[in-house]
Amino acid sequence: MAPTAGGTDGTHEADGADGTDRAGERLEEARALLAAHPVFDGHNDLPWALRTQVRYDLDRRDIARDQSAHLHTDLPRLRAGGVGAQFWSVYVPTDLAGDAAVSACLEQIDAVRLLAGRYPDDLRLARTADEAVAVRAEGRIASLMGAEGGHCIANSLATLRALYRLGVRYLTLTHNDNTDWADSATDTSRHGGLTRFGEEVVREMNRLGMLVDLSHVAPDTMRDALRVSAAPVLFSHSSARAVCDHPRNVPDDVLERLPANGGVAMATFVPKFVLPAAVAWSDAADEHLRAHGLHPLDGGERAQEVRRAYEAAHPRPAATAATVADHLDHMREVAGIDHIGVGGDFDGTPFTPSGLDDVSGYPNLVAELLDRHWSEADLARLTWHNAVRVLRDAEAVARAEQARRGPSTATIEQLDG
Repeated sequence: MAPTAGGTDGTHEADGADGTDRAGERLEEARALLAAHPVFDGHNDLPWALRTQVRYDLDRRDIARDQSAHLHTDLPRLRAGGVGAQFWSVYVPTDLAGDAAVSACLEQIDAVRLLAGRYPDDLRLARTADEAVAVRAEGRIASLMGAEGGHCIANSLATLRALYRLGVRYLTLTHNDNTDWADSATDTSRHGGLTRFGEEVVREMNRLGMLVDLSHVAPDTMRDALRVSAAPVLFSHSSARAVCDHPRNVPDDVLERLPANGGVAMATFVPKFVLPAAVAWSDAADEHLRAHGLHPLDGGERAQEVRRAYEAAHPRPAATAATVADHLDHMREVAGIDHIGVGGDFDGTPFTPSGLDDVSGYPNLVAELLDRHWSEADLARLTWHNAVRVLRDAEAVARAEQARRGPSTATIEQLDG
């Protein structure tokens, strides 16, 4: 993979006057930094990709070997990318509801456990910040879980608690559609943010120590959650709306509130969320998939073939590592260095930026930021320390809340009926 460190167009910095390869030096510096301060990534959809491609048959997708023909993620490339901890998304599409959504979420959790059990020398489940730090110190990749889409709790706080006991450490309040208690960024507003039951979901997550993930939610839902949450919130895979005006990104007024809350916004790499020119192209590509009877989020082989054919006929605007760095520059300026991270969304998007083609690409992003004069201390916060801190702070809030009150027995019928 060619490094993309250099100017804001993602090209290589010119060789120095003495003939040195400055881009190559930056890349080596980036790799050394990640060896000391690895990536704690907020969102990876490998479990869903394994479900759609091979129905979790790990013999057919043995990630101990190079799977670049099929996936963005495998163990050799995670190691090459300097990943020390990963939130694996236990995603459920919104066309599943009720018991079907809960069952699919449980199957996704089981898939993460299968991965950790099959590859114990590389992956180990972690439930707390201290466990994540310990796993990384052992030379393994700490594996945590985040449930993407509040519909997977089927309007049940008891189900929420069960997911926590199974190891889920964040819940994304919505996916692309509204839930019965929260508005999504990509649906028509129905609640004006969070309903009373939605607020109770946030409070119960605080009591458990489960991070409130605000990626995918509408701006009013973000603001309501920040008002209600006693614990730091998370944006597991969202970039800056001021840089790319897409509803999946975070407005500046919300970024400005993160320091008071203690939360972290983790920039995503999805081209249509980071590059304005890619938005219209992605919409057209999605319509092309629908015309072939396929869902835009389909990760199956047929969907990949249709995407490749469309891209061959209609070259897509190319995001780069520098495009993502533009978002991080802005997010650092608005929210502050202690409140940003990275959430690549690998295997949850069909297209990736040049230089961030897969999970081995993180050194290219770090090299780009080094060229922009980010310090080692700031990069260490970005890649590792902020994510660990927000998890640890949520655990501290949970201890205080559990000393003060017991589990909520509220229902959506009681609060919103």
